[in-house]
Amino acid sequence: MSKLPCSAAAERNKQAITEKLHELLPEQGSALEIASGTGQHVAYFAAALPQWTWQPTDYQGDALHVIAARIEQNALDNVRAPRQLDVMSAPWFADVQPAPRFDLIFCANMLHISPWATCAGLMQGSARHLATNAVLITYGPYLEDEFATAGSNLEFDRSLQAQNPAWGIRHRAEVQAQARKAGLRLSARHSMPANNLLLVWRVAPDLS
Repeated sequence: MSKLPCSAAAERNKQAITEKLHELLPEQGSALEIASGTGQHVAYFAAALPQWTWQPTDYQGDALHVIAARIEQNALDNVRAPRQLDVMSAPWFADVQPAPRFDLIFCANMLHISPWATCAGLMQGSARHLATNAVLITYGPYLEDEFATAGSNLEFDRSLQAQNPAWGIRHRAEVQAQARKAGLRLSARHSMPANNLLLVWRVAPDLS
């Protein structure tokens, strides 16, 4: 079995995220993963939630063959072929009619390593592709006015901005504002290991 690229962070957090997904999700459904990267999350989730169908995607075209190889290595029959997807595109899945809708859209560790505009793109696209009673789940570090930021997250934020001034840990309130503009509301906040948060977003068409 060939050696595939591996994210240490994904390896550390995949079990904790999966345990939370088991608590939050129904027994079966369809899921879209944004920014699948190495495919470690989708492979682990698909094995742990076999009644769910998973659609991995990534902005980087060269990531798709890695995701596909990981799916094949794990002999997963509930994961669709990975697709290239730019959250800034509108609409997503322009080549698919009717436009697909998902019971879960999952996005981990993208917002802080991409330009701020991708937050609006993620929220707007998710609002278009969430099925009735579906959820968007985002995972990663956030800055919050209500809670002191861990020193490790402050250092991480500085390192991100040193790599690229457009990157950085996002303020949860600012992410919520973008969600609200797209017609989504924050329905749950879950503290996770290593000073990360798992945030659950739902469609709220009555927002104004």
